[in-house]
Amino acid sequence: MASVLVLGAGSVAPPLVKYLLDQENVNVTVASRTVSKAERIIAGHPNGTPLALTMDQDEMLDDLVSKHDVSVSLLPYTYHVKVAKLCIKYKKHMVTTSYVSAEMNALDAEAKAAGVIILNEIGLDPGIDHMSAMKIINEVQEKGGTIKSFRSTTGALQAFEANNNPFGYKFSWAPRGVLLASKNASQWLEDGQIRKYPGEELFENYTIVDVPGVGAFENYPNRDSVPYKEIYGLEGAETVYRGTFRMTGWCETMRNVMATGWLGEEELENFTGTTYADVTKHLIRAPADACAEQAMIDFLGLKHYATVIKRMKWLGLFSDRALPDGPNTPIDHLNVISLDRMELGDGERDMIVMFHEFLTEYPDGKKERITSTFLDFGIPDGDTSIARTVGLPAAIGVKMVLNGKITEPGVHVPVTKNIYEPVMAELETIGIKFSEDTTVL
Repeated sequence: MASVLVLGAGSVAPPLVKYLLDQENVNVTVASRTVSKAERIIAGHPNGTPLALTMDQDEMLDDLVSKHDVSVSLLPYTYHVKVAKLCIKYKKHMVTTSYVSAEMNALDAEAKAAGVIILNEIGLDPGIDHMSAMKIINEVQEKGGTIKSFRSTTGALQAFEANNNPFGYKFSWAPRGVLLASKNASQWLEDGQIRKYPGEELFENYTIVDVPGVGAFENYPNRDSVPYKEIYGLEGAETVYRGTFRMTGWCETMRNVMATGWLGEEELENFTGTTYADVTKHLIRAPADACAEQAMIDFLGLKHYATVIKRMKWLGLFSDRALPDGPNTPIDHLNVISLDRMELGDGERDMIVMFHEFLTEYPDGKKERITSTFLDFGIPDGDTSIARTVGLPAAIGVKMVLNGKITEPGVHVPVTKNIYEPVMAELETIGIKFSEDTTVL
């Protein structure tokens, strides 16, 4: 039987593990710091094995990788290269849903020499975004057309009926990743010019975009879009943009949260406070006996009725709530209170919105606007949409590696037909599909 090692038992693991356990002749080991999570996912399946594992147990990790045909890393991205090096050492394959880091990309030659496939970015974003875009790009190019403008944006949000807090956002996965992404620098290609902004200006460069049949959202740039001109083969494109959707009001609020220092990753120095209000006052250098709310109003230069202030107050940043145990950093404290106040509730659904827009030109002078829209909802009290759309593409990728449908060794992302066509075709059979519309301009 084939064997798969799944490292991590977080929120996206259940659909992936269930899919693999439903395959014939596949054993799945789920290794997690909290073994009870692995046990719940496997649910007593005879081909599943739960294990307790922390990433400092090097001998155990070494042994596990050596005994499995494919390792799936659902760990924080900082551990992927460690796992990849073990896969290369033992000539085993690897799948991740994360972006390819420079360190991972540097392993390409070693992976090829060892005959090892390292398939990355096969989740939702990155993943389904790549594959659905490449489908249309290749169709246009095969008809002799050129993509002049490409825009792609994804939002992992709560469903509209669950949009009932003042931030307009709920976490269906770990808040810390969302908060850290709020500090990413961004750049993209716009009408032939590179627009480039540091992380502190990320939320100053948003637009309002109407997704037909879905709604209007804030759209802010997602990391570095410029390399995708080459990755996607968009030689003639003058605009290449990848973004993130949020409900309206998010960008202004997060820009102000960032300005206060609440996203800081360093330990608080010379801090003796015990509450969230104490941290707020410390970050904005207000006197210890000051009113945290009024101090924030003065610091940001806002009115007392400003929506940003109301949101901060609702979240608890001016409150006497005791700080949690653990790392004494602003972002870790913010992570705890955000999950407590903004977690997707029982019986609530999350929602994925993905929207591509292509402006094309053909040799006969014809111009078209092509849109591709994906809207998906989670299952109340079941798998979230983000878990399905991240976990299932990765699971299909694992199956393709096991069945010899992907054979070329090296570090890969799913932008070639031999990968994205079968993955997208199978996703359609389980309801993960796009609606496309073409307008002649």
